Amino acid sequence: MIEIKELRALRGPNRHTRHTAIFMVLDINNYENQPSDKLDGFSDRLVALMPSLQEHECSIGKPGGFIQRLQKGTWAGHIIEHIAIEMKCLAGMEVGYGKTLDTSKKGFYIVVFRYLVESAGLKAAKEAVSLFEAVAQEKSFDVSRAIAELKVLRENHMLGPTTWSIVKEAQYRGIPFIRLNDNSHIQLGYGASQKQIQASITSHTSAIAVETADEKTRAKTYLKRSGIPVPNGQKVSTPKEALTVFNAIGAPVVVKPEVGNHGNGSTVNITNLDQLKKAFKAAQAYHRDVIVEEYIDGIFVF
Repeated sequence: MIEIKELRALRGPNRHTRHTAIFMVLDINNYENQPSDKLDGFSDRLVALMPSLQEHECSIGKPGGFIQRLQKGTWAGHIIEHIAIEMKCLAGMEVGYGKTLDTSKKGFYIVVFRYLVESAGLKAAKEAVSLFEAVAQEKSFDVSRAIAELKVLRENHMLGPTTWSIVKEAQYRGIPFIRLNDNSHIQLGYGASQKQIQASITSHTSAIAVETADEKTRAKTYLKRSGIPVPNGQKVSTPKEALTVFNAIGAPVVVKPEVGNHGNGSTVNITNLDQLKKAFKAAQAYHRDVIVEEYIDGIFVF
């Protein structure tokens, strides 16, 4: 059985590529001693499931190159890389970059491939491992189901046409980008020269900053990403979820609407269930999503 030891998205330039990429560490276990040419019928079964893999050039540099590598013998990590890339292409997310690296630990491989939609890239990585194992063990695998699910993620999380056209133009000019959330908040460039856009709005106005500050979970995510401490908490939408978070954090807590300003709907220093119920109701009067987070006592300095 192949184990995914690490799986994460690299959202900016990294040691492997200056583009966004999925990073995966695999322990291929017994497959270390079973390259593709040692698995009877593996290549034929894989191509039968995903005929479009025949177009992959691989290191050969021409269509059919990857199939040649399969027939001569290549290892699980490399094969999983190509499967993941092809799955995303079939789901309408054309990417062409990927690499597989061995490590100092026997059977451990690093697999890196580009993504356009982070959630779809992470899922493609897992599906690629499952497909490889199914083919190796002569079990069935529903490729159509996997592609359909990736398409749903693409539709739900793909950049809109306005944002995507700006990002493509930036890429054409050699300007890297980072997607800052699941919507259309994009950072173009880095450091002092960076600019931010949200759809067609740019950071030359205060609109993005105002909207970000208004959405509390989003603001906390950006602060935490920048190394600034934030209170422990979670977004909830039902009293039951609120109670679960309350019990996990421990009293006292703060309850407030996910979106709002001027402290409307916020209640602080909640220490018991009755207070929690009243606070949740007050917060949900302003927004359906509510934040329950730890209460931190302090002083104001003027």
